[in-house]
Amino acid sequence: MRWDRFFDDLEDQLASEWEAERAALDTEAERLRLSRVQLSERLSLLGARDAAAPAVASFDLADGATLRASVTGVGADWVALALAEGPGGAVVVPFSAISAIGMPHADLLRTARPAPPRSPLADRLTFGFVLRDLVRRRAGVAVHLGSGRVLTGTIDRAGADHLDIALHEPGAPRRTDAVAGYRLVPFSAVAWIRADEAPALP
Repeated sequence: MRWDRFFDDLEDQLASEWEAERAALDTEAERLRLSRVQLSERLSLLGARDAAAPAVASFDLADGATLRASVTGVGADWVALALAEGPGGAVVVPFSAISAIGMPHADLLRTARPAPPRSPLADRLTFGFVLRDLVRRRAGVAVHLGSGRVLTGTIDRAGADHLDIALHEPGAPRRTDAVAGYRLVPFSAVAWIRADEAPALP
């Protein structure tokens, strides 16, 4: 009878050691998976919630602004946001201008879960691509710079790493006689852009 108990105890001990080893391997595999997760994947999961009750997060940006908004689109190096309050339109933020993102703990954990594969097209949609769509639409914009300055007007051209903006009053159409000046702005200086209408995302 004592031998039976001895073998039962031995089996229990081996099972416990095997479970502990498996848990350690699972933890290490999860750490390895998390080490490969990119910001774009987490933002995609944040925006993937029910459209009737979108997840609202607070985005701390390079110009010192904090925007309470929900994610409506994610590209290769930018995120599109819908503001939770304030003026309508759309906001586009380059990843490089995001200082921090605040959200409830449940959303933080949800965005760390494995994400479905992203469309290869989404990874090719750069910040410049979105701005070129705004050029095509002749949409009025407010370009918020990292310095805190705001340029309002219409983007005339968007290159690989910069944009040209014709400055005019917000809400006014771009007419030659209404333009107060022009600026060439490197993308690296942009904290965020608010557009009168949302860019078309494929």
